Amino acid sequence: MPRMLVVVAHPDDETFGTGSVIAGAAEQGIDVTVVCATRGEMGEDTSGTTSTPAELAKLREAELHTAARILGAADVRVLDFADSGMDGPMPEGALAAVPLEDVADVVAREMANVDPDVVVALDPMVKEDHRDHCHIGAAATIAFERVARPDARLYYWTVPRSTIIEWQNVMRGTGVHQELQEMEYGRPDDEITTVVDVSHLCDTRWQAICEHKTQLSPFALLSDDMRRSFLSRDWLVRAHPPWEGGPQETKIF
Repeated sequence: MPRMLVVVAHPDDETFGTGSVIAGAAEQGIDVTVVCATRGEMGEDTSGTTSTPAELAKLREAELHTAARILGAADVRVLDFADSGMDGPMPEGALAAVPLEDVADVVAREMANVDPDVVVALDPMVKEDHRDHCHIGAAATIAFERVARPDARLYYWTVPRSTIIEWQNVMRGTGVHQELQEMEYGRPDDEITTVVDVSHLCDTRWQAICEHKTQLSPFALLSDDMRRSFLSRDWLVRAHPPWEGGPQETKIF
């Protein structure tokens, strides 16, 4: 059975970001393992159901497992790095403060154990992204170079800059996600190598998104039509083997 490894930073990244990648692969009979670097304890609990970072970490880890099961992941592994938070001082053991080579050591052990045909990581090249996202994406790249099979492929999950601008325009005036509304986020459109139609997975993806009850998803305030438009495609950059141009890929497997 073909295997995919998805490497993310926080609970909800696997769903808010790579949810359709996971669901689409599982639908095709691919064995999908999710590795999540932190428990997301520095996030804001918009549900108001927790009172300490430790409580939030426990609940977010449970949300991760439930959402991943809905998406069809066969296994979820949570590493022991601390959540760094968006900015400001970082707690002891924070992912973004740990030397990149040390994070890569941990990810490489998981990767070697899974022996994946395809690795999907968060894009380390996105300007102004969460520092944990960039760090885990870069660590996954180093790990891939160390232990992946020669015929394995590495993709970065990302979003085109034009789509981010469209989302930012919708969010302005809503009073939510204000910290993201002026960020220069996303990849230039011409760097996207792979666009997958996942419109048939929108309902599954939304069901998984709703399991992250402590977090306000980027899609929460969108109209149904706009939400489906945003969730109907996955955008990726193929990092290995290097992209040499030509028509965009339309599938991973």
